[in-house]
Amino acid sequence: MNIITILVAILAFGVIVFIHELGHFLFAKKAGVRIHEFAIGMGPKIYSFKKGETMYSIRLLPLGGYVAMEGEDSDSKDPRAFGNKSILQRASILFAGPFFNIILTVIILIPVFMYIGTPSTTLRDVIDNSVAQKAGIQAGDTVTEINGHEVNSWKELSEGIQDSEGKELNLTIDRDGKEKDVKVTPEFKDGNYLIGIYPKNERDILGSFGNAIKATISMIAGMITFIGQLITGNLPGGIGESVAGPVGVISIVADATKAGIVNVLYLAAVISLNLGVLNLLPIPALDGGRLFFLFIEFLRGGKKIDPEKEGMVNLIGFAALMLFMLFVTYKDIARLVGM
Repeated sequence: MNIITILVAILAFGVIVFIHELGHFLFAKKAGVRIHEFAIGMGPKIYSFKKGETMYSIRLLPLGGYVAMEGEDSDSKDPRAFGNKSILQRASILFAGPFFNIILTVIILIPVFMYIGTPSTTLRDVIDNSVAQKAGIQAGDTVTEINGHEVNSWKELSEGIQDSEGKELNLTIDRDGKEKDVKVTPEFKDGNYLIGIYPKNERDILGSFGNAIKATISMIAGMITFIGQLITGNLPGGIGESVAGPVGVISIVADATKAGIVNVLYLAAVISLNLGVLNLLPIPALDGGRLFFLFIEFLRGGKKIDPEKEGMVNLIGFAALMLFMLFVTYKDIARLVGM
């Protein structure tokens, strides 16, 4: 692992944290909240400047960031204090950080899918001796219809073949601008009905955008499953083997860097989504924990929870998270040195 890899990891994580805190910052500004500091990183300042009433700073430890708002964890008479804003305004400020990370995930994945391409109904290859080849289908053909029904995507084409359940299909193909009908009977192999064709991937911005959204939704579903396993203790290999801390992330980034920029971008998207989704969990000190307190306030008819008590709960939650981070970091280091 070299210094370039470490710098790439720190830069990637810094950008992801910046976008998260930017969400909080922009919505707090919109709500008229007084902001004392916008910080990237934790610990001692290494660079800062003040503009207006807000201090903007970069801190030594690249482990997070924060937006210090007036009256966030204590009572304040300032009308611009976070605690004096409406429940909806406060909820929007808290939710904005994770939401910006989810949006960032989609944005990062768009160039990834642009590079990979979107599977189309034009065929890249036809397997030798497959039923498709025997039916006269060739590489470069574009499948336009199945049994008279128009197909506009590889997904529709695949589903049409699967839905046949092995019955003969009539495919309409476009070859050099001329339409031709061919009959083909799918074969059942490895649990699927196949005819022996591979799609040509086309680089399409709209298709890439759609794929980025679908991939983000799929990853969120996977994360929810992971969280369920974490809560029930059913993680394969245990928590120490399934969760990575800062050291583990740097190691993963190192491997991704060797594989190229596309892998680094995909990993950045995964980290961004992790930061967004995990921050929505109802755990003290996280955005989700603060949103949970707002929900309780809403159920109490707007009667506020004592800010000092809420701040104490968040402090305990933060301490617990730091202890968990130390445990995960120890496991990361143990894996790296072969313990």
